[in-house]
Amino acid sequence: MKLSALIKSIVFSTLFCIAFQACAQSTHPNIVIIYVDDLGYGDIGVNGAIGVETPHIDTLAKNGLNFTDAHCSASTCTPSRYSLLTGSYAFRNKAEILEGDAPLIIDPNIETLPKMLKKAGYRTGVVGKWHLGLGKGKINWNRKIPLGPEEVGFDYSFLIPATGDRVPCVFLENQKVVGLDPNDPITVSYGAKIEGYPWGFQHPELLKQHTDPYHQGAVINGISRIGYMKGGKDALWVDEEFPYVLTDKAKAFIDASNDKPFFLYFSLHDIHQPRVANIKFVESSTMGPRGDVIAQMDWCVGQIKEALEKQGLLENTLIIFTSDNGPILDDGYFDYARELVGDHKPGGIYRGSKYSAYEAGTRMPTIVHWPKEVKPGTSSALLSQVDLYASLAYLVNQKIEKGDAVDSQNFMDAWLGKSDKGRKFLLEESYTFGFRMDNWKYIKPKAQPVPNWIVQKFVDPGFRTEPQLFNLDEDPSEEKNLASEYPEIVAKMEAKLKEILCDK
Repeated sequence: MKLSALIKSIVFSTLFCIAFQACAQSTHPNIVIIYVDDLGYGDIGVNGAIGVETPHIDTLAKNGLNFTDAHCSASTCTPSRYSLLTGSYAFRNKAEILEGDAPLIIDPNIETLPKMLKKAGYRTGVVGKWHLGLGKGKINWNRKIPLGPEEVGFDYSFLIPATGDRVPCVFLENQKVVGLDPNDPITVSYGAKIEGYPWGFQHPELLKQHTDPYHQGAVINGISRIGYMKGGKDALWVDEEFPYVLTDKAKAFIDASNDKPFFLYFSLHDIHQPRVANIKFVESSTMGPRGDVIAQMDWCVGQIKEALEKQGLLENTLIIFTSDNGPILDDGYFDYARELVGDHKPGGIYRGSKYSAYEAGTRMPTIVHWPKEVKPGTSSALLSQVDLYASLAYLVNQKIEKGDAVDSQNFMDAWLGKSDKGRKFLLEESYTFGFRMDNWKYIKPKAQPVPNWIVQKFVDPGFRTEPQLFNLDEDPSEEKNLASEYPEIVAKMEAKLKEILCDK
């Protein structure tokens, strides 16, 4: 073959491949949900962060839509994740923070966000923190776990099974422990102490970070965890490697998905405790480990964007960047986050935190980036992550059957910045209930004392014997209770909240 003919053949083949890929991707956008852990509204540069820079997230916001009143469904992690993937409020299934050996909390027989997207032709994957339970209880970690992401609708999974502060400290790929030596089987206990890895309360000299009594179980990689473990030495993770391991797996999933649209649920461990930054990010902020892992998390976001650009997919990929619940400075590990926070306000101007009914507990940093469809800007639409199910179903032309995603509503126009119309009413789950109606915020009374474990985290969960009502337009920090001045508003919001809570 002559050189000119060879060049023409190569050019034709290249153009054909590009055209084929574009055709395969043209029907529906790729969808990437980047789900950060414990990141507060004010923890990113575009929302006013001080002491840490987040250039990759800020670029997403500059070229996308930054939401100022978008919410996770609960101020704790498992409930928010449950609502995101099912389109149902967590209280309907009594979803709460799970231990590391808890059974799968999502009924494998119900429809889920990934199952719905699979019906629309998507390849689905989850990489990162799971914390939705696995198996049926009493998990055998030495074989494939029979109930997990696959049964929920994910084609591929690479998981931190629960959280970084809980055993077992191993990765699961497609529901099997990665790198496990069958001659060194894993045993996990959340009750009786078992011999195996040393215990934090007995060996404080082994610890990189000291902890509260709750986190003084098995010591692995210099960190004591919740629960006890033995075996699986070759499979143990190294906390400092999380950003590289997880982003590499997420990028590999993207690279393997060119023949059809894909949905990637990239669920980062950062900035959950234990906050153990890779050396690349140590002292990248002025706030110690918590600030450093914010910078580390931002790098991970940049890696995903870079992978999409490399494959020519960024233009037609819908990226949703957000968090599972509000910020927390002291959640059990002594990393001096409270002492080093300085002028930085993790929740921005909003009151509250993780575990709290006040606004910062659920008002999340939220950015939508889709160059093909979304014009850069800011939106004040009142939105909830529980609505992503119905909104994405509308986007990909999938009907939601009666009984599925019962709390999810379609606000796709608002998510894409084509409308500022969001929810009229919005539920905020915590250890009581917060409730929004336009600019009004109501908190349901709760007479019981604040549990000591919450007090020890320096959190105000919002427990009061009387109803609380705030006008967020005039009082975004929820400082002045107006319940006695507007009894008619309180009555209306109480009635609507009761209707939702009793609708099972």
